[in-house]
Amino acid sequence: MEKANNEFNLDRTMKVHNFNAGPSVLPNEVLYKASKALIDYDGTGMSILEIGHRTEYFMAVMDEARSLARELMQLDDDFEVLFLHGGASTQFMQVPMNLLDSGETAAYIDTGVWSNKAIKEAKLFGYVDVIASSKEGGYNYIPKQFNIPGQAKYLHITSNNTIYGTQWHEMPKTDLPIVVDMSSDILSRQMDYNQFSLIFAGVQKNMGAAGATMVAIRKSLLGKVGRKIPTMLDYQQHIENGSMLNTPPVFAVYISMLTLRWLKSQGGLAGIEKINAKKAALLYDEIDHNPLFRGTAVKEDRSLMNVCFVMDKPELEEEFLKFCKKEDIVGIRGHRTVGGFRASIYNALPYESVEVMVEAMKYFSLKKV
Repeated sequence: MEKANNEFNLDRTMKVHNFNAGPSVLPNEVLYKASKALIDYDGTGMSILEIGHRTEYFMAVMDEARSLARELMQLDDDFEVLFLHGGASTQFMQVPMNLLDSGETAAYIDTGVWSNKAIKEAKLFGYVDVIASSKEGGYNYIPKQFNIPGQAKYLHITSNNTIYGTQWHEMPKTDLPIVVDMSSDILSRQMDYNQFSLIFAGVQKNMGAAGATMVAIRKSLLGKVGRKIPTMLDYQQHIENGSMLNTPPVFAVYISMLTLRWLKSQGGLAGIEKINAKKAALLYDEIDHNPLFRGTAVKEDRSLMNVCFVMDKPELEEEFLKFCKKEDIVGIRGHRTVGGFRASIYNALPYESVEVMVEAMKYFSLKKV
């Protein structure tokens, strides 16, 4: 029997091209540093998985992760940044629990599955006014015409829709607090993040590994509901305890810290936006010119993160998926509710992977058209 090879293979040049919608691809240097920390974190003789969450070692990790998120978004002093459990789906109910009193109304814009789930949860705590929806178009566009009621406590939107491949490129203008679910495009582009009052995102697509949720919230927004809020769901309690109200998702926060460091080294949001725009332009150009494929989202609302497309010959879909797998292209099957294909081109996906995807589409089309 061959001797076991205990060496880590950290050269990812021969790994697959990972277009999964999440958890998604991570930067090589993040994986390298994390692999070392799994054995010995920062010379402590302990794994990052073993260090106490209230030790100086992890407190430094949490502080840096929160600080980097604040820096990259250029948030003003009213904001607090938290790393919490429960995924972005927990925020669907935690937001209205903290912000919406019974008898009060919140405005929501329905652009897909995730905003729909948020609407359902908000109705448990107050009234919900769905002021616009793109459901009749199969969620293939972002609504442009809507009236925002002045008496609403807040407006909730989903900035990017992973399932349908649409994205808000111009945010709504309103004096109301805006709550935004940015789970699939957080830190992927420059914008004025201070225009929002509450930002939440699962970190597993653009800023880390599954297990943590980043919440950036204006402190001035809190303490205005009459209900008693369970301790673990109270934003004010988490703020007062510095995201350490109970044992945080230590490894997920550590991976986020490393990913945020990497993102800063790429030139921050200005740098990564240029790369992301270049990747999206290359892939959409091929979809628009290849006779075998067709994009599903309205062009002006196309997502720069999740590129959704179909074949005009559905009978070829499985064959194309098998061909892609053979070419080490993974994660492009569309969401089970819509079918077709979805290529997620998040921050850490190399431009070279998109080039490989485009070449595969060209070659397959030549063989089938």
